[in-house]
Amino acid sequence: MQCLFAFVLILLLLCFGFCESFECKSGAGHRSGVAYTIWVDQSGKGEFKSVQQAIDSVPCNNNKWIRIYISPGIFREKVTIPADKPCIFLEGSGSRLTIIEWDDHKCTSDSATFSSYPDNIVAKGISFKNIYNIPPVVLEGKNSVVPALAARIYGDKSAFYSCGFFGLQDTLWDVEGRHYFYGCYIEGGIDFIFGSGQSIYESCQVNFTLGKYAPQYPEGYITAQGRSSSDDPSGFVFKTCAFVGTGKTYLGRAYGAYSRVIIYRSMMSDIIVPSGWDAWDYVHQEGNLVYEEANCRGAGANTSGRVPWMKKLGASQLHQFVRRSYIDKEGWIDKLPIKS
Repeated sequence: MQCLFAFVLILLLLCFGFCESFECKSGAGHRSGVAYTIWVDQSGKGEFKSVQQAIDSVPCNNNKWIRIYISPGIFREKVTIPADKPCIFLEGSGSRLTIIEWDDHKCTSDSATFSSYPDNIVAKGISFKNIYNIPPVVLEGKNSVVPALAARIYGDKSAFYSCGFFGLQDTLWDVEGRHYFYGCYIEGGIDFIFGSGQSIYESCQVNFTLGKYAPQYPEGYITAQGRSSSDDPSGFVFKTCAFVGTGKTYLGRAYGAYSRVIIYRSMMSDIIVPSGWDAWDYVHQEGNLVYEEANCRGAGANTSGRVPWMKKLGASQLHQFVRRSYIDKEGWIDKLPIKS
């Protein structure tokens, strides 16, 4: 009986430790503090010369914010944050100065330059690049555009501030979970913001580059959101963003039967095709798709030629999505160890 009691006690302690590990502890005050900082510098001034080495040094199931400061430089490496290493704050020296790049172009699941699996991850002032398609490789006399991801984000409660994402096809895989992108730059040409994330993109610049790198394509697609059912909470919300670039593009196409994208108070240049949206594999199911443009401006914001099934949400419905509470009812963003 005593052995059974000890066994149960150990299980409870393990369970408690596991649950706690995914809720980063706060420092003094309202905003969470950083327990300690790891310095990455290619010249050898820091503790590590590569970003991956610094991540590998973080204890498994860590439950305190650990800051990894990355000096200016181009870091030629693929970087992965494993699922058992939450509470990491990657801070670069600015998106034009700290760059993580690679040129993989295998399948979607393993070509990403940067992959993040755990909950509670923050990045600031870093560019993530997949340079395989920039410019595209010429095959049989034509520019060949293939999936080559800059980043894929799995974990819940992940935030990116003033980061850059560079690719051409499938640049940013917003896989799943609640994500917040603020002041970021995202470029690409085909489905370059895609996935089933429940995300807000605020004050971001979205740069369409298919016309620059592969002009043989008549048009591209900015988003491919994968919401799969009516009770799926996922969706992409673009708030006070700018859509610019070279060539012609759709705002998005349906990557799921209930795909949802909302664009609010944003600027659209003349790159947007008049119809705006594509049902893709869900023709005759358009009534389930939620594509909304509200209070936008610019040459591409004229909705008179949009697809007839584009949604028109009421003010109360719209506010459910454009307010931060769509992804942050419990206030996790304000507790991050960063000032926006």
